[in-house]
Amino acid sequence: MIDYTKELNEEQLAVVERGDGPCLVLAGAGSGKTRTICYRVAYLLEQGVDPAHILLVTFTNKAAKEMQERVANIIGAEKRILWSGTYHHIAFRMLKQYGSLLGYQNNFTILDSEDSRDLLKICMKVEGVDKKSRRFPSAKVLQGIISYAKNAELTVAEVLAMKHPNWEPLEGEITTIASEYQKRKFAANAMDFDDLLSNLYLLLLKSAPVREKLSKQFQYILVDEYQDTNRVQASIVDTLASLHRNILVVGDDAQSIYSFRAADIENILGFEKKYHDAKIFKLETNYRSTPNILQVANVVIANNISQYEKNLKSVLDIFAKPEVRAFADRNEEAEFIAERILELREEGVPLSHIAVLFRATHHSQALEVELTKRDIPYDYRGGVRFFERSHIKDVLAYLRIFHNKDDAIAWSRVLNMQVGIGPSSAQKIIDRVQKQERVYHAENDSQYEEAEIAKVHTWFKNIEISQFGAGLSARAQVGWNDFLQIFESMQKVKPNSEMGYHPADLIEAVLDSKYNEYLESEYENYRERIRDIEQLALFAERQSDLGKFLGEASMQESFQNASNKEIHDDEKIVLSTIHQAKGLEWEAVFIMNVSQGEFPNERSLQERKGIEEERRLFYVAITRAKKYLHMTFPLVSGFRSVLGGPSMFLDEINRDLIDESGAFGETTVFFDPSDDVDDVQYVPEDELFDYERRKRSFLKDINEL
Repeated sequence: MIDYTKELNEEQLAVVERGDGPCLVLAGAGSGKTRTICYRVAYLLEQGVDPAHILLVTFTNKAAKEMQERVANIIGAEKRILWSGTYHHIAFRMLKQYGSLLGYQNNFTILDSEDSRDLLKICMKVEGVDKKSRRFPSAKVLQGIISYAKNAELTVAEVLAMKHPNWEPLEGEITTIASEYQKRKFAANAMDFDDLLSNLYLLLLKSAPVREKLSKQFQYILVDEYQDTNRVQASIVDTLASLHRNILVVGDDAQSIYSFRAADIENILGFEKKYHDAKIFKLETNYRSTPNILQVANVVIANNISQYEKNLKSVLDIFAKPEVRAFADRNEEAEFIAERILELREEGVPLSHIAVLFRATHHSQALEVELTKRDIPYDYRGGVRFFERSHIKDVLAYLRIFHNKDDAIAWSRVLNMQVGIGPSSAQKIIDRVQKQERVYHAENDSQYEEAEIAKVHTWFKNIEISQFGAGLSARAQVGWNDFLQIFESMQKVKPNSEMGYHPADLIEAVLDSKYNEYLESEYENYRERIRDIEQLALFAERQSDLGKFLGEASMQESFQNASNKEIHDDEKIVLSTIHQAKGLEWEAVFIMNVSQGEFPNERSLQERKGIEEERRLFYVAITRAKKYLHMTFPLVSGFRSVLGGPSMFLDEINRDLIDESGAFGETTVFFDPSDDVDDVQYVPEDELFDYERRKRSFLKDINEL
């Protein structure tokens, strides 16, 4: 027999022993929710419940496997829960058995993401969509729109209005394509991942015998990470629990951060409305973080209105206060973080126990450069390293051919992304360019050696570049014209008479060209990609020489690739988006760029309850830290180097809970209710300025003097 009183605290024990009927378990960060679920399953098995009558729903197969193993270790037997796994895994098993009732054969195919995009391209062609003649969302963007509509139980029109207003004029065509996509999947006896969920729910609604059989079979249903469920998932488990009503959902509304994936926080907040007799349990004992960190977390999340109130309590001893630091710009912020990481390593904290978290991927650029400079290895989570991102490589390729016409690799990259230009057409253009380059150099060899700066782009100034597209097919000519529009926007940039072309100006020219439209059409997250390019331009402000800048960017990528091949993960720090860091923990955590306009991001101000989700995201970041927590922000940030200040979330923290020494000198921009309002200093809007541009202009004037 298991002695549950020794294995569990009072909060966990209550869930395990009294978890019959509808139950909502509000499990705070680091409170042992997985342990509680596993012991609840062990308790049911010990009470004689047949394993086949238990349904355990998780969000990853890894979590399901871990819970299976932990349950087996607890009960000391090989009893396995026959029905455990992700929603998609469980739906697949059920549809294999009953899918014929919806018109599918039991050997139906599951389409992966690439298969789905390929089928959508066919549907676009059937609908007569011609991307060479007008802007239209790519198959990948359409895939995201259709997926969100299904999971959120919304129409395509509603999703466009909510998330993609730029494509609303095309609503009729997009709806038709979505309908054609659905018909073709069914005709091919195939489902995508979203169909697994929607078809299972449809099956449960349409077939009373199946609904009754399954709801009778599953006497106990346990759902992990309930705050991350979408409407379809919640409806499925509600239907399966309709007979026995033994549904125990575990989650934390304060960690609901995936609305962009159609997760609906109302599932957990509205649980008591669906189940009026629901029992509410709270796991508030935290085994991860020090009291100092939890005090900050509690104060921050208390500002949310739509929530279940919780107060996390630590079992650990008091340690250092979380620190807040302000810096002149992102470069200074990055230098501090890198320096502090090295100090922590000297103090005995392994690099693998240190993480730097950020709201958006473009926030990491300055830090990645600084870490590379100091030879601090890192593992990037939640995306691709800055200089390895496709759109960054695109922009750098444009700059490379602007700088060096012989760069066939850069030519190949920028040409192959154009409509109608494939490898063969691209090679024809490259051959013509390189032939003309050799002729030009042969005719101007003496001048070429005399004036290095003057040579830059004289070649393209003296001939009509459009001639290189002669003989291309009509379709390829469209792509070539798009390329010319981008390149000609770069040619309009005026060079500095002494230093040549400034790389930041050229990057801005690419961003303000047709390439911006390309991003919007091809990527659902095009806004984030634009912010990345803006960050690249900010990085370029530090280099006035185009050649040196390209060399620096190339070395960043090469160094990162080479250095990480020889280093094990346990010898690297972690760089991660906060979304990707959920569920993880580190000894020391840095939350960077917690600044106005960046965190919360500007779009959240326009979204319903957007600020509350951003605050939950900040809460998740804080509660990843065990002992050390640093929150930093630059006073000047963004592409235009705007004077900002601390995030509103930092303003909400009582100053006696944090160490802000050295953050602002003698002046603080924090607001505290106890302050005399007349003494609070605000930054007027008319003081916003373009710091880097003014600095560069100033240095230029000094040099001329």
